Amino acid sequence: MQKVLVAPSILSADFSKLGQEVRDAEKAGADWIHVDVMDGNFVPNITIGSVVVKSIRPITKLPLDVHLMIKKPEEYIESFAKAGSDIITFHIEVDEDPKEIIRLVRYFKKKVGVSIRPRTELRRIEPILNMVDMVLIMTVEPGFGGQEFIFDCLSKIGDLRKIFKKDIEVDGGINEVNAVEAVKQGANILVAGTSVFGSVDYAQAIKKLRG
Repeated sequence: MQKVLVAPSILSADFSKLGQEVRDAEKAGADWIHVDVMDGNFVPNITIGSVVVKSIRPITKLPLDVHLMIKKPEEYIESFAKAGSDIITFHIEVDEDPKEIIRLVRYFKKKVGVSIRPRTELRRIEPILNMVDMVLIMTVEPGFGGQEFIFDCLSKIGDLRKIFKKDIEVDGGINEVNAVEAVKQGANILVAGTSVFGSVDYAQAIKKLRG
């Protein structure tokens, strides 16, 4: 049984004191820090860029898990890699050649993940599974935090675990109840925004997610 890792998403953090929020999450037992990057094009929201990754890199020793919900990710991989990202994840639904995106992330010596939206079938990523370190299964439609977990995605996690032995990350509406179900299906990394940064006690929230 793989250890369950918790990656608090700074999308739900208080940006007026982001550095302290990251420090507090690390102190509370977080394993990774998850960074959601949205361009207002691939998804209908706009969030942070590589400058924020660069600003929090000196603050924490935890891996920075950067999720690119953007079109043309290959144009931004260099800046995010040089800013201090440890894992860079792109979406299979973008128009670009996924193998070229993977090669570019590898060129900068970073780990690479591929993400799929709730309605995207696993067969879309099967040809590249042997090239990536992680698969991120979205359990909400990407674009905004605080959405409700889509339980239909649980079977997708289980189906993926049967054919993929590396990291499976889930992101979207994760709480202490559905986290248990996701882990049962084979997920080993839980992205949690509101359930960590929206709680009074970050350490207790992380502990509950681990089950």
